[in-house]
Amino acid sequence: MACNPIQFQPGLSLPAFLEQYGTEAQCRAALYQYRWPKGFVCPDCGNTTGCQLSRGLYQCHRCHHQTSLTA
Repeated sequence: MACNPIQFQPGLSLPAFLEQYGTEAQCRAALYQYRWPKGFVCPDCGNTTGCQLSRGLYQCHRCHHQTSLTA
């Protein structure tokens, strides 16, 4: 039987993946870091101050634009 190239591609092993992204909090922290490596930046006005709302959205303090980690 031929070797499946998809099955043996390089990357994270399942234990390494679970260690890095195993909880929702870890996933959110990683997404935040990938999206805003230097901290929150409003996609509308470029302001760097904002807050996280209870629904998980982030709101700019200047223009009040709301955005999510995955938007």
